[in-house]
Amino acid sequence: MTSVSFPRFPDFQPLAVEHQDLIRPRLWDYQPQTSELSFTNLFIWRRPHGLSWCMAGDHLLFLSRSPKGEVQAWPPVGPPPRLPLVRRLLEWLKEEQGQPAPVLTRADARLAQELAEAPEFEISPQREHFDYLYATADLIQLAGRRFHDKRNHLNAFRRAYRFAYAPMTELHLPACRELAEAWCRLRRCDEDLSLAGEWEAVRQALTHFTALGLTGGVLLIEGRVAAFTLGELLNRETVVIHIEKADPEIKGAYTAINQQFLEHAWPQVPFVNREQDLGEPGLRTAKLSYNPVRLVEKFQVRLKGEPRPGGPR
Repeated sequence: MTSVSFPRFPDFQPLAVEHQDLIRPRLWDYQPQTSELSFTNLFIWRRPHGLSWCMAGDHLLFLSRSPKGEVQAWPPVGPPPRLPLVRRLLEWLKEEQGQPAPVLTRADARLAQELAEAPEFEISPQREHFDYLYATADLIQLAGRRFHDKRNHLNAFRRAYRFAYAPMTELHLPACRELAEAWCRLRRCDEDLSLAGEWEAVRQALTHFTALGLTGGVLLIEGRVAAFTLGELLNRETVVIHIEKADPEIKGAYTAINQQFLEHAWPQVPFVNREQDLGEPGLRTAKLSYNPVRLVEKFQVRLKGEPRPGGPR
């Protein structure tokens, strides 16, 4: 077996699937709460986010680079103290990468707390990146008044369609890809940068389904894939849902695949992270309608006195 060596700071390297044996154990040891900090999420979004990685001592470092050349650091993954490393990263972004407003983005509450007493940092919440955390049992049972509408949607779906749930296998992948392509044509993904990035992430997840060790589920109506979803453990108590797609013409399909996947694949896991809303009003309304137990906060970190991103240079 070919050994893969660690790239060392500041020699950031593009993420590749063969890096997962190096990165996954370190992410797992950290027991992350934020959806970004899973190898699958980092890998399938590596192209839209321009992600690269390296190690600095015992810490994993990730960097994103936008098409416009904006470079941002992501939270260092590893044990405390991380304050000197965050300072070093932000200074490196300014001095070596030419970033006039150096930023560390999507920092979790753990890191924000570590940095809170340091006078040189300005820490601000990034609401559009907050993850939605739910009780798995709530989304399986859909019990009580809080889930009245969702339960009605699911019951209407059950009455309208004779469906079957099945664990996803490689045999389902072509049909899942076809469904995602049809969804993209309808939503005109090629005209929307955000949707184009999401389509790339879906394509990568399906292409590398087996290599990434993902768990998936499909809803079949008359033998045809009407919805599919992909997820994995984020930490010991939380499953994260990376992808969920359904035929938009089948009312209730999204509610059904959400409920069926958790019931069949993850009933023993207490919580489910359904990622962020990116500030989209419709998506925010949909995620709130499932009654999250809490929002997983994320923060932007910058050096005080530096220009704000997007501000005057």
